[in-house]
Amino acid sequence: MKVYKPLYITLGAALLFASCKKDFLEITPTSVISTASVENDSTIFEAFVLNRYVSPRLQDKEGEGSNPGFGRGFEYSMSSSYTDESIYTNDDGSWAMQRGQVSPDNLGSTASFWSRSYRGIRECNYALDVLSKINMSAGHKRLIEGELKFIRAFRYQDVIRNYGRAVLMSDKVTQLNDNLQDDALFKRATLKESMDYVLAQLDAAAALLPVNNSSSWLLGRATKGAALALKSRLALYAASPLYNAGTWADAATAAQAVISLNKYGIYTGGYNNMFLVNETNEVIFERLFTTNARHVCLEIANGPNGYNAWGGNTPLQNLVDDYQTAGGKAITETGSGYDPAKPYENRDPRFGYTVIYDGASYRGRNLEAFVPGGKDSKDGNSNWNTTKTGYYLKKFMNDAFPIDNPWDVAGLQPWIYMRYAEVLLNFAEASNEAYGPDAVPAGASMSARQAVNMVRARPDVNMPPLANGLSQSQMRDAVRYERRVELAFEEHRYYDVRRWQIAPQVESRPASGIIVTKSGSTLTYATKVALDGKAFQNKQYWLPIPRAEILSSAGKLEQNPGY
Repeated sequence: MKVYKPLYITLGAALLFASCKKDFLEITPTSVISTASVENDSTIFEAFVLNRYVSPRLQDKEGEGSNPGFGRGFEYSMSSSYTDESIYTNDDGSWAMQRGQVSPDNLGSTASFWSRSYRGIRECNYALDVLSKINMSAGHKRLIEGELKFIRAFRYQDVIRNYGRAVLMSDKVTQLNDNLQDDALFKRATLKESMDYVLAQLDAAAALLPVNNSSSWLLGRATKGAALALKSRLALYAASPLYNAGTWADAATAAQAVISLNKYGIYTGGYNNMFLVNETNEVIFERLFTTNARHVCLEIANGPNGYNAWGGNTPLQNLVDDYQTAGGKAITETGSGYDPAKPYENRDPRFGYTVIYDGASYRGRNLEAFVPGGKDSKDGNSNWNTTKTGYYLKKFMNDAFPIDNPWDVAGLQPWIYMRYAEVLLNFAEASNEAYGPDAVPAGASMSARQAVNMVRARPDVNMPPLANGLSQSQMRDAVRYERRVELAFEEHRYYDVRRWQIAPQVESRPASGIIVTKSGSTLTYATKVALDGKAFQNKQYWLPIPRAEILSSAGKLEQNPGY
């Protein structure tokens, strides 16, 4: 399948410094393209637009093989390792997040969110400003305008969900000589103003974008469904307690708009396989990679040390304990069938598709996380890479890719930004809060309970359906469980526990792991603290704006409370 391969044109510096005075020492660099070239060549202009889906590397440990996209995606320390999903064995700026120690001067691997977002917003504004000058058909200009508005909205999403109130730039293209006394450059809008602006932009983008991309050149680029799905996510956030900037009814309507396209469905080719192949019927928007533009090679970055891998983002016992048994009950519930002497048997199948645990089959043998003597424990190879939690990551991993010397062949999995299961769960949460578990809202095609059951009925998951007669509170718990396990490691947990305002409870629990001890043929299991100091403070509902950004605004940019 042919996919687009972004042309990493370094245009930021060219656009910022195009008006600088020339002198006899100036040499035109070969790594940048002038604004005149962008504005007078439709091919270069479209390459510039295409590159707005990604961003330059702005700090260490970003963009292995290809430049960063939105969020963290497949980086060394994934965003899961800021949460109770996992910890990153080698830190790389994630432990400060886990311990509640971030500050304007110490943002770890989140330090580039603000600058990347506003750089992207400015670049989209520039492209929108010059679009009328470009020699291309009206229909193609319409597509490009829709893409730019979608990308800009996605960048604003990263501002809002990480920092809260945004500085809304509208269509302004900022310049180096802009007056720092202009308060509008730094004024942060309210949460409602921020959300309303981005939701309106997504409506505009959806009206311009096609339902289907018409050629292989357009694969991985925005569609109407992508714009509506991002609107569904943000409308859900807006209605949530942390934001209080929208209604649950509006969020349900936004999700139903995606469902009503009748384009997407639950993938039947296997939960695990869904993250290894391109363009399934469940994917709404994804990032595609080729050999020469690959991402972090997941198998060596996250695999067990017994295979000479680096044991990167290792699942926490906190997550493992939350997987239900196959009968649909929590492991602490009476009649669940959970056996603490055989803790990994009879569990929600998504557990085995997400986590590699002691005794699990992996690459021709069973994982040996036990001590003493386990090949994948501290007694095995490369023991400095041994998991601190007793588990390794399975989700996203492609066993067909090599662990040793993977650099030219691995790293081809797509990163899925949005998929249909998320939309169904968005709808279920919003509909339950607005109308209850079993009501079918006007204009909708299902109830909240039916939406969740569609996700649970995935063929290789096949969890029992939710029963009739659940209360709204019980349904709320069911939706939150489903998001916890269905969307694990997909950059939802960090934002979900904050918008629900349960972060002080779940993110202050110890970061737990397991010690598996083997004596003869007998295994015993004991929990341990995998990373000490895990804590959450209320100020952590939002990240601090980097101090450098505050200073560059001459102090006009308002810092988030508590920092």
